Amino acid sequence: MTRRFEFRLTDIAGLGVVHRVIAEDHRGFFSRLFCAEEFMGVGFTKQIAQINHTLTRRKGVVRGLHFQYPPHAEMKIVSCLRGEIYDVAVDLRVGSPTFLHWHAEVLSAENRRSLMIPEGFAHGFQALTNDCEIIYLHSTLYQPAAEGALNATDPLLAIAWPLEITEMSDRDRNHPLLSDEFKGIAT
Repeated sequence: MTRRFEFRLTDIAGLGVVHRVIAEDHRGFFSRLFCAEEFMGVGFTKQIAQINHTLTRRKGVVRGLHFQYPPHAEMKIVSCLRGEIYDVAVDLRVGSPTFLHWHAEVLSAENRRSLMIPEGFAHGFQALTNDCEIIYLHSTLYQPAAEGALNATDPLLAIAWPLEITEMSDRDRNHPLLSDEFKGIAT
């Protein structure tokens, strides 16, 4: 079997970076976004239930940090198909040695990287270029009643956004800051 992906685990358990291997010739290229067999081997053990596609028009915009509470917690694979983003995942798992630690990767059409995010993480990104198109593969259907979020500018997280944040939705801007009451989510 030809391997279509290279997987690299991060310092946060379960969080992985995926590099899509391409087959290319003078006509163009072929790239696979997902293969259940290969992803299962690195911990993505659920089926894909939903695929979302977004466009962020302006550089500097931050979207997120979103997650879903159990029993609707989701695994995600995030890929950038046009432009370049700074993609961030924050560990929210109760008892995790990396609780509230975050990891970021630059994802772009050119580098063909994806971020594989396990259950129990918040996710968001900053557009590093204009007109960024993102595709998200989700293991669970979106459930509005199960939605949770962190404030992307929370000083406790201290996310080092590479650009000045030029815009956020009112909803994302108004998510409360973390307090001692937040103990994480059980996965």
